[in-house]
Amino acid sequence: MKRTMMMLLLTLLSMGVYAQHDHDNMAGHGEEMQMSPKFKDKDLGAAYGHYLEVKDALVASDEEKAIDHSVMLKKALANVENADAARETASKMAGATSLEDQRGNFNALSNEMAKLVKNGKLAKGEIYLEYCPMANSNNGGYWLSNEKAIKNPYMGQKMLKCGSVKETIN
Repeated sequence: MKRTMMMLLLTLLSMGVYAQHDHDNMAGHGEEMQMSPKFKDKDLGAAYGHYLEVKDALVASDEEKAIDHSVMLKKALANVENADAARETASKMAGATSLEDQRGNFNALSNEMAKLVKNGKLAKGEIYLEYCPMANSNNGGYWLSNEKAIKNPYMGQKMLKCGSVKETIN
């Protein structure tokens, strides 16, 4: 009986040793965590959240989600001061009949959102202004992101990582 108990104890201890993870080699180890930006104006923060949803839908080439989030963005921008141009562009995106039309309006929307964010509305965190020179028939296109990693909303999966960070807004 003692021998059986001793074998069971040794087996359990050895299992504990083998169950340890190699934490140094885990994905993301050593990388900075991305902090979501905080806005002084909560209405702008809500609108920016919808803007990111539009961007992510364009990255995924999901026309329906881009339309849905453009509608939500338009509604959210109604509560943001000096956002008429951004709201008008969001309205155009919501009424667009193709992904290409949505992407065509996205640069104007991004430029307007960048103006709003730069007007001292960010309380903490960082937002990255990113750029792809090949977007919009090689005329280029900007977008905002919470991450430095490029996920191009203009090219979809064809050129997902085409672009660079042009400015850090904080």
